[in-house]
Amino acid sequence: MEKLEIQVKAVREGIERAAQAAGRDPGQITLLAATKYASVAQINALPALGVHDIGENRVQALLEKWEALDKQQLRVHFIGSLQKNKVKYIADKVCMIHSLDSLELAREIDRQCQKHGKVMDVLVEINCAMEQSKGGVAPEEAEALCLALSQFSSIRLRGFMTMAPKCPEKEQYYKYFGETFDLCLDIWTKKLHNIDIPMIMSMGMSDSYDVAIACGSTLVRVGSGLFC
Repeated sequence: MEKLEIQVKAVREGIERAAQAAGRDPGQITLLAATKYASVAQINALPALGVHDIGENRVQALLEKWEALDKQQLRVHFIGSLQKNKVKYIADKVCMIHSLDSLELAREIDRQCQKHGKVMDVLVEINCAMEQSKGGVAPEEAEALCLALSQFSSIRLRGFMTMAPKCPEKEQYYKYFGETFDLCLDIWTKKLHNIDIPMIMSMGMSDSYDVAIACGSTLVRVGSGLFC
């Protein structure tokens, strides 16, 4: 696990540099370990290194690892596209779903969480580049979806998530992250003024988290940067 410790340290230092360059407090940015390619042993080693938030992007992978995870020290997020018929398998397991992109999915999350007497924290996923291969709501439809979520008693909107397209030049990420942050902040502050908790902005991955932090991200999802 020495390599994992080195890589966690490197990512932490990268987050700190990016935050300081943007005039932000590094302590306000959450590092979420995207564990798609991580072993259970690697995942369970993370809390000792100061990483307590992990994210899985496939339901089956989460279920396969679930029993062996150190659930006393880990907060498990679901960060991938989620089908309605899979919600029932994770509703009692995860602390947050990052990929809410339709009213139908919201309705199913609410229904399944009611069975467990649980309120699920969710992020509305924005398809910032309108890529057909990715989930997420169109930017112009995000406001309506956010407002509609108030009808569900077992869902708590905490903010937004986006995945930028793969950019050959790092500077290209600024457009996607900057425009998405501005859109989300406008919705959060002007349309959802009854929500008095800080907005979570989940954007930025291993190759782009520094740009995402410069654009306002409060949570970065790092996988290969930790487990390569």
